[in-house]
Amino acid sequence: MRLFRPVGGHREKSDGALLRSVAAGDQAALADLYDRHAGWLHARLARRCADPEVVREVLQDTFVTVWRSAAAHRGEEAGGWLWTIAARRLVDTRRAQERAVRVVPEPVEPEAAAPSAEDRVLAALEYGDVGTALDRISPELREVLRATVVDGLTTREAARLLGIPEGTVKSRARRARAELRAVLAKLNPSPLGGPA
Repeated sequence: MRLFRPVGGHREKSDGALLRSVAAGDQAALADLYDRHAGWLHARLARRCADPEVVREVLQDTFVTVWRSAAAHRGEEAGGWLWTIAARRLVDTRRAQERAVRVVPEPVEPEAAAPSAEDRVLAALEYGDVGTALDRISPELREVLRATVVDGLTTREAARLLGIPEGTVKSRARRARAELRAVLAKLNPSPLGGPA
């Protein structure tokens, strides 16, 4: 709870109006945006990452990014945009941690937990054949898949984030999955498919 709030707070403004104020350098607008969204962002990040320090760092980085790039946001809803920033910051943080581990190898303790299914999927999306396949499909299809699958946004949130109708999100998601399957089949032809 904030003990001091500047007179003329922005509590009644839409997310879009707050972001326009943030873009103009209004720190109180950023504080209101933080108050409005930090709770659910923290909860969603905590479901993806068990380290509370990493969650706090990612949340802070998210709002630093908002401060720097608020002018880039379009529309009135900010939830999808904020989640996209937070999810990408979390992936970036995990990559940095993985690089640090590769540089300074630490002995593996027998009781060390195996990576979660979500961690394995995110790693495959970035480094494996799926990541390669994603890079080969068209950008508008790729951004729909990233929003709905990687970032976990609903169709409505993805539509708001991307500035397209919900029906377009659904049709692009279907096309993206089909293209992704085709590219993956080319990358990893089935050994049962006959002679090459």
